[in-house]
Amino acid sequence: MKLVYFARVREQLGCDEEILDKPSDVATLGQLVDWLARQRGEPWASVLTAPDLIMALNQEVAGPQAQLSEQDEVAFFPPVTGG
Repeated sequence: MKLVYFARVREQLGCDEEILDKPSDVATLGQLVDWLARQRGEPWASVLTAPDLIMALNQEVAGPQAQLSEQDEVAFFPPVTGG
């Protein structure tokens, strides 16, 4: 699966995108966040569990219960404001 990080998430993690083999014990977006936080520690844990973090699955905003497959694109980004 492809993981993409935008704006301050990208800056805090020092990574803009990566390809990751979906772990066999990860079925949902929430489980992926938990897995990344456990496997990578800080700053990943803090950034990916921030209450204002927005997640998208295949370019549509999704919640932690969204089901994942190996071919998915997952994006993480902060709230977007207009002006």
